[in-house]
Amino acid sequence: MSKIKVMDEILANKIAAGEVIERCSSIVKELVENSIDAKSSKIKIDLIDSGVTEIKVTDDGVGMDEGDALLAFQRHATSKLLSEVDLFNINSLGFRGEALPSIASVSEVSLKTCFDNVGTFILIKGGKLIKKESSDARKGTEITVRKLFYNTPARLKHLSSLYTELAHITDFINKIALSYPSISFILTNDGKTLLNTDGRGNLLKVINSIYGVDVTKKMIEVRNNDDEYDVYGYISMPEVTKSNRNHIITIVNGRVVKNQEINKCINDSYHTYKPDDRYPIVILNIEVDTS
Repeated sequence: MSKIKVMDEILANKIAAGEVIERCSSIVKELVENSIDAKSSKIKIDLIDSGVTEIKVTDDGVGMDEGDALLAFQRHATSKLLSEVDLFNINSLGFRGEALPSIASVSEVSLKTCFDNVGTFILIKGGKLIKKESSDARKGTEITVRKLFYNTPARLKHLSSLYTELAHITDFINKIALSYPSISFILTNDGKTLLNTDGRGNLLKVINSIYGVDVTKKMIEVRNNDDEYDVYGYISMPEVTKSNRNHIITIVNGRVVKNQEINKCINDSYHTYKPDDRYPIVILNIEVDTS
């Protein structure tokens, strides 16, 4: 008798969830990046208990029809990769095709979406489809994740404190808002607004929303370009510093990228003006010509 058996899909998704979903911010990242890829101009993220009890992401993007809404929760289903060649020309954000089914396998997920004035509502619990019905024809998609890890209590036990979970989510949303100043981002936790950007494409206004007016007044615009790179952003005056490197933010073609050499070069340029244990606020957008 064979000892090796093929796992059922729900069990496979639960195992995948351990790799894809490290904390609440992993879910927020996946849902928000999907909203960006859906060409949304406004994305609202509402949390309850820092996302542990509920995460709701609402956008005004292109939406999905019923077939795509159902297919989105199947493993390896994605609209972002069609062939092996696409791996070398990725212009979207999330693309693995595993995150949504993994999230749905360890939580309760409701999805309201609309395409061509036809609305669809889907409810999935523990990876099983519970309900599918027509919905109102509001533009875009609203997806709500509740009761995270309710059926895998060992994972729930190892989530960090609510403060830490919220800090990770806030950090991600701040950076994605800086990456896409033309998209309005609203982040709330337990009804309190933590970030609200207007989506008008003004990077300095986004900086003001995150750091406040006192810091914004001491930011210096930088801009340069050549045949391959277009660099634009803001750097703080030497007297404006932070206690860690997390506020040196480099964004390459819409993605936040951590590069130790670039960060060191930026920080070293301030070395005669600040203590060694303090770091500047820097937001640099680098557009690379990939043609």
